[in-house]
Amino acid sequence: MTAPMPVRPPEPPEKPPPPAGPDKSARPAPAARRPSRLLAPLRETGKLFALAVAVARAVFRRPFQVREFIEQFWFVASVTILPAALVSIPFGAVIALQVGSLTQQLGAQSFTGGASVLAVIQQASPLIVALLISGAAGSAICADLGSRKIREELDAMEVMGVSPIQRLVVPRVLATMLVAVLLNGLISVVGTLGGYFFNVIMQDGTPGAYLASFSALAQLPDLYISEFKALIFGFIAGIVAAYRGLNPRGGPKGVGDAVNQSVVITFMLLFFVNMVLTTIYLQIVPAKGS
Repeated sequence: MTAPMPVRPPEPPEKPPPPAGPDKSARPAPAARRPSRLLAPLRETGKLFALAVAVARAVFRRPFQVREFIEQFWFVASVTILPAALVSIPFGAVIALQVGSLTQQLGAQSFTGGASVLAVIQQASPLIVALLISGAAGSAICADLGSRKIREELDAMEVMGVSPIQRLVVPRVLATMLVAVLLNGLISVVGTLGGYFFNVIMQDGTPGAYLASFSALAQLPDLYISEFKALIFGFIAGIVAAYRGLNPRGGPKGVGDAVNQSVVITFMLLFFVNMVLTTIYLQIVPAKGS
């Protein structure tokens, strides 16, 4: 005979659902607010300033990446020296020819040298440096950092306890600043020689009057403000390129977009900063002979 099968106890009846009525205690969860697009430029500006402050602090930390700094300095200098020398000649020539034509109309041809050299040193030279540093060196820095970011190399460095800002960004920013200062001196010399040649040869100017007007109108603070502009422009170009390289969007295509954005943003900032620095300089430092 077979044993009787165990009888399974009946399951308890399910509780009926509560009546659908207004419950004041149960409130729906608030929907997540999307960030406003109007505030996006302010957030990006804040992040850019935060990166600039972080780079300024990391400059004084140890260890300093000497080898990386030398490599970046050589790279930035190699891609900007020849274009700077070639661009400065027509810039100096155009300024000298335009100023010489204007001074001839006013009967003050003897002041051609001083006016053209001051225009080259104070305005043309720093702007040429800014355009070359941001266009040639800044785009390369942005592309390099952006490619490292999408390959997750920067994330791996953070996991290992290495700061990407101190290891990669600081040497690049310092290299752009130093090259900008040196390029500014080169462009000032080449542009002045180009203006001298075109004024003396093509406009029948006298070498003595050219040099005498330069010594009569120019002063040492003019060179100081030119070098200071170049230093600031190099810092801005390096910071903007590093910021866009550290924050690419959309994979490899985003790196290309970030390079284009870094160049455009740098141009806008440099022209605005140049206007501010020039205004402050002309208000603080009086003209020679005034």
